[in-house]
Amino acid sequence: MSGPGIPGWVPPGGAAPSQADAAAARPAAAVVASAVAAVEALPDDAPIRLERASRWFGSVVAVNEVTFAVGAGITGLLGPNGAGKSTLLGMISGLLRPSSGSVTVLGQPAWRHPPTYARLGLVPEREAVPAYLSGFEFARYAARLQGLPDPAAAAHRAIATVDLEAAAGRPIGTYSKGMRQRAKLAAALVHEPSVLLLDEPFNGMDPRQRLHMMDLLRSMAAEGRTILFSSHILEEVERLAERVLVVYAGRLAAAGDFREIRRLMTDRPHTFTIHSSDDRRLATALVGDAAIAGVDLSDGRLSIRTTDYGGFTRLLPRVARDSAVSLFEVAPADESLERVFEYLVRR
Repeated sequence: MSGPGIPGWVPPGGAAPSQADAAAARPAAAVVASAVAAVEALPDDAPIRLERASRWFGSVVAVNEVTFAVGAGITGLLGPNGAGKSTLLGMISGLLRPSSGSVTVLGQPAWRHPPTYARLGLVPEREAVPAYLSGFEFARYAARLQGLPDPAAAAHRAIATVDLEAAAGRPIGTYSKGMRQRAKLAAALVHEPSVLLLDEPFNGMDPRQRLHMMDLLRSMAAEGRTILFSSHILEEVERLAERVLVVYAGRLAAAGDFREIRRLMTDRPHTFTIHSSDDRRLATALVGDAAIAGVDLSDGRLSIRTTDYGGFTRLLPRVARDSAVSLFEVAPADESLERVFEYLVRR
């Protein structure tokens, strides 16, 4: 057995990662156990399965021993930029060979197995759409590549599905970012795949286009398709995904029902910065409550630490009112997705 963290291991084309790099990429035992349990809970014919899958580029570990399974319906792949989402989708789509471990789609290896590609659709984040082709021509070209008997009819159906008929005859170079996203989706849907992979599909879309895309994905999931989409925006995943996979720094940080993951994200230490008409009086009134883990008043700034997010948000207005203190600003000090994911990985 070989791989990151194994003595003497050297990845193809580069030096072995340092011990610090390997340690940073090694998932906690609890996370691995949870991920393996998630795989075992699904049947062997789950449409997408990864078992201890890794991918490295030279000495850089992009994805490290990730294990999960995805069933029918909509699953969100959530993580900040650079977390490894695109690399995971690249391995699942067969564009990247796993450096170690296994990746299977519809029971077959994803890498170099052409029959699988006829049942899989991919919408990449990266722009790779010829600007001189019209939306219809691009979809028809994808239909020809799939060997469909009537490429033009298939292209028309896909264009109508993504609501791009009005601009189907225009060159894609004249499209907005949101329209180009829909053109890529049409090309991915032209052969009616049972598995659909989307990398940041809502980038550049206006609110109406986002709602249409969400409705479309929900309808396809209701037909029994397997949809896996990546996003770094929590709200997008919350509104659409039935299940969620959280990745951070190439590791699987959490997996399961979105409501449970959301609870992990909110039931954690939080720090709020507060500006009020009397910070000292407010701090004195708050400090004795069970929801308050710590109070710091320095440099004219009041910081409150709490482990009960909901309790604190209900407590603060009441205490301020009872203390005759006016609240001018209440801001979370640590609400970046990176901080949230760091916390999940450390659990």
